[in-house]
Amino acid sequence: MGKRLTLIARQFQQELRVYRLVLKDKRTPWLAKVLLGAAIAYTLMPIDIIPDFIPILGHLDDLVIVPVLVVIGLKLIPKEVVDDARNAVKLIRKGVHHGNSDYLRHILNKTNQDMC
Repeated sequence: MGKRLTLIARQFQQELRVYRLVLKDKRTPWLAKVLLGAAIAYTLMPIDIIPDFIPILGHLDDLVIVPVLVVIGLKLIPKEVVDDARNAVKLIRKGVHHGNSDYLRHILNKTNQDMC
């Protein structure tokens, strides 16, 4: 069970990184940026719409609101943008950029120039 939770936590962190890159990409529609930004903010903010101390509903809102915002937001984003962000996160995780954020900027600028 501990290994499974660790895997889920790593996947969650990776997805947050992907969404952050997608939010910065010029090819991402503004509505998708708003929805993904809201999902990230809602996940990280300490205040809930329905407080967690309310039995069942308090945690259920987290399990419903965030995935709905993410799914709708991702459907609005071109597949190439998400794929580029996933590839960039994989490269970063492998240590290709050696701690240099210029490498990530280079990837994003290259993909944005390719679209123009």
